[in-house]
Amino acid sequence: MKQTFVKEMEQALLSMKQKLEAELRVFARKNVRSPQGFDAEFPDYGDKDDENAAEVATFTDNLALEHTLENALEDVNSALARIAKGTYGYCRYCNKEIDERRLRARPESSSCVNCKKKKLGQA
Repeated sequence: MKQTFVKEMEQALLSMKQKLEAELRVFARKNVRSPQGFDAEFPDYGDKDDENAAEVATFTDNLALEHTLENALEDVNSALARIAKGTYGYCRYCNKEIDERRLRARPESSSCVNCKKKKLGQA
């Protein structure tokens, strides 16, 4: 894999990481016990019943969003770690080089299209 391409993907991944962390900080705070974790904050709209219901609904939505964003952030951090180790761009299942088009579409990918299809039962 060309070093210029890996550097390009590293910049894309760093940008994604920054964006994901910014999105998480909108409704969550860093978890001091987990270096990558966040905790959704419970909103405070007031003390009326309808405000309490809205708080619970918002918090529930934020928990789901937090989970999704944290998983994406974990994938990005894993890809950055693979770059640091020199294993970026190689499938973790078959060890073949991942097509650059796949990595351009999803820089955090850790598997080639064929192995991903097999894993999802689509092959």
